Amino acid sequence: MNVLDLYQQAGAYHEGHFLLASGRHSPKFLQSTTLLQHPHLTEQIGQALAQRLKETGVHADLLIGPAMGGVVLAYETARHYGTRAIFAEKDGHGGMKIREAFTITPGETFIAVEDVLTTGGSVLKAVRAAEAAGGHCAAIACIVDRRPVEGDLEGYPLVSLTRLVFDTYAPDEVPAWLAAIPLQEI
Repeated sequence: MNVLDLYQQAGAYHEGHFLLASGRHSPKFLQSTTLLQHPHLTEQIGQALAQRLKETGVHADLLIGPAMGGVVLAYETARHYGTRAIFAEKDGHGGMKIREAFTITPGETFIAVEDVLTTGGSVLKAVRAAEAAGGHCAAIACIVDRRPVEGDLEGYPLVSLTRLVFDTYAPDEVPAWLAAIPLQEI
């Protein structure tokens, strides 16, 4: 599976000047919500991610995604992985919480699922919320790992479908050529 082709097929790969959720600037952006609105593409992604998790030997009782972006992806991946899916939502204080209707039994293992990993901030908030509820993180999984350095994320094993490293810049390090392009907040 060529993940970038799926993003392009869905019109979800963009070039320009983007302010990412991480606060960094980039000349390229993957809009997963555009991709994940297409059930046939979402099914392919979820099935491939579940298969990759199984191949790496990661076992978990449930999958969790950060709201809103990780909700559909966690569900579709869990459907193929053979477990249940929940999500963490913003708690109003800069973190995330587990909705009251969801139960994590102390000691249950989970996989946190994210679409595109740039810094890992959102998915780590979901991990912390699930751990606070008594869960144990077995791994973090994503469609695209776009971090500049490969490997675990804060000690959690990372499983991804692909690795695409696009340049990103701190707000005070944006090069002149990128600064000349109108900024699009996403």
